[in-house]
Amino acid sequence: MFRLSARFALLAASALGLQSSMAAADDTQTSRGEYLVTIGGCNDCHTPGYFFGKPDTTRFLGGSDVGFEIPGQGVFVGRNITPDKETGIGSWTREQIVTALQTGQRPDGRVLAPIMPWHAFAQLTEEDVTSIAIFLQSLKPVSNQVPGPFKPGEKVSTFMFRILPPGETSATVPN
Repeated sequence: MFRLSARFALLAASALGLQSSMAAADDTQTSRGEYLVTIGGCNDCHTPGYFFGKPDTTRFLGGSDVGFEIPGQGVFVGRNITPDKETGIGSWTREQIVTALQTGQRPDGRVLAPIMPWHAFAQLTEEDVTSIAIFLQSLKPVSNQVPGPFKPGEKVSTFMFRILPPGETSATVPN
């Protein structure tokens, strides 16, 4: 009976040790992901207020309030990339986030907006992209429905940057 109890105690201790090492690995990956998101400038396009010089840190990565117009393609607003299930990527699995970052393919089959630099993220190691996904999933969910995308010719409901190729004429100011 004593041997059986000792075995259960050893098994329980091993399981706790495994959980502790897994938690430490996740903490390390979360920190690495935070670092990569920071140097990658994700905050720039995905946090409200950033382009106005006053990022709303209470809605960090909760989606922009400014879009980018690409001629012939429309206007794209940086999406909410927090784990909010209704307005963010909370229903995406870790693997789906990694796939989107490496291939530009969303879980619903659509391609990420052309302004999203997924081609650069595709050059990261699997470990680094996984760390980004783990970090994004660790964030506080932010409920923020971002407008758009807007097709060419549609009325835009947000501020926007216009991206023009060389030789194009800038917009005129209405009288």
